[in-house]
Amino acid sequence: MTSQRTSAEGNHSGKASKVNGKNSQNSKSGRWLWFWVGMSGIAMVSATAGALLAVSLTSTSLQQAQLSPQEEAVFDGDRFSGGGLRFSELTRPVNILVMGMSVLPPDVNNPPAETKNLRYLPQVNSFDGLADVILLAKFDPETKKMVMLSVPRDTRTEIEGHGIKKINAANVEGGPALSAKTVSNLLGGVGIDRYVRINVLGVEKLVNALGGVTVYVPRDMKYIDESQHLYINLKAGKHHLNGNQALQLLRFRRDELGDIGRIQRQQMVMRALMEQALNLNTLQRLPEIFNVVKENIDTNMTGEELAALLRFANDANKSKKIQQLLLPGNFSDPGKYDASYWLPNDDGIAKLMAQHFDLESEQGQQITDPASLRVAIQDSTGGDRSNLRPLIRALEKAGYRNIYVSKPWNEPLEVTHIVAQQGDGNSAESIRDTLGFGEVRVESTGNLGSDISIQVGQDWLRQKELLEKSANP
Repeated sequence: MTSQRTSAEGNHSGKASKVNGKNSQNSKSGRWLWFWVGMSGIAMVSATAGALLAVSLTSTSLQQAQLSPQEEAVFDGDRFSGGGLRFSELTRPVNILVMGMSVLPPDVNNPPAETKNLRYLPQVNSFDGLADVILLAKFDPETKKMVMLSVPRDTRTEIEGHGIKKINAANVEGGPALSAKTVSNLLGGVGIDRYVRINVLGVEKLVNALGGVTVYVPRDMKYIDESQHLYINLKAGKHHLNGNQALQLLRFRRDELGDIGRIQRQQMVMRALMEQALNLNTLQRLPEIFNVVKENIDTNMTGEELAALLRFANDANKSKKIQQLLLPGNFSDPGKYDASYWLPNDDGIAKLMAQHFDLESEQGQQITDPASLRVAIQDSTGGDRSNLRPLIRALEKAGYRNIYVSKPWNEPLEVTHIVAQQGDGNSAESIRDTLGFGEVRVESTGNLGSDISIQVGQDWLRQKELLEKSANP
């Protein structure tokens, strides 16, 4: 028999007493009862927070653009259910166009009167400038996945009524509606349901409101642009960044990959923010957070729709079902065009849209032959290349023929990242099964020329040691 103290016995005698099997059973039942009461309480708090959040956000309009009926018609019809005090839920896949706005020269050269006495000129934004960041985010209730496709700002494409230009000019020429049309045309006619525009001040305030973000800065970054009052000074390594520092990391583009390198860092920051900030505590604080950033956000979503998407993103993050993609393409040859462009790859786009956005395409149903996959190895362990030879041999034995060692991965990793650079998660999973270690990530932070990038972590060294012991008992 076990000796236990119950709350009732403690109140009467203050001494431990022995209990028989029946009392023990009742005690266990009591513990389960309190467990379920606790869980129910959490559910009630969560539901109440959701209802209050929906009400709070619904009462605050975040749309600042005035759209004509024709412009409003660009965005698809109602894809959300729920009303009143119910916490909205998605009823089918929803695509949201997210744009981060750059600083306009007039904003900097002619700031509002109340800022003229400051020692510096602030980054005062309107929503009418170039789109520095363009993302198409898909929220899919069927697969429980959230997919974010980054479209480089320098993508060369046709803007209806304005000819061939960089895609970031669509917002200047016709605001969110023309931007949505242009992105949809580029991506094979995909439907776009809503839009969100946020300027740089909004990003800084949002990161601060969330308590900052811990992220690995891949290299020393120093850059000054007086015309935009842009001052970047970051040291390599793992740091907890405030809003201004996070903005520096997001805006830096002075490396060999230019805007594509910036997109890779954006994906790293977004993953870190979601892992650190998406939780019940943050969801309860959202009305307060939106109150901080509302002047720097423009969206045609209702409060309930925002609440539904944020709850969905929270669930997708917890189940590790967030994927980040990059528009397939390549850099233009210097001197061939009047400017530097990201040239979209139509076949690659068709395949990606079929795999991740449910658009019909012959490209999307093909099974990739391992021999044709470009597999890049990026070592983060700091060892010499000889450490990678057994890894390469294991891949070759499994039928992978196009393997190459790329520049090392700067961030020291405990767990190997198997990165589906082109969005082919199935092939990345196959490599993970072949190796028997590592974590699959569908994102575009790997080697640009690869289909799959293996960012080797410390777990490989442990696996290598086991292989060597089994080979030489």
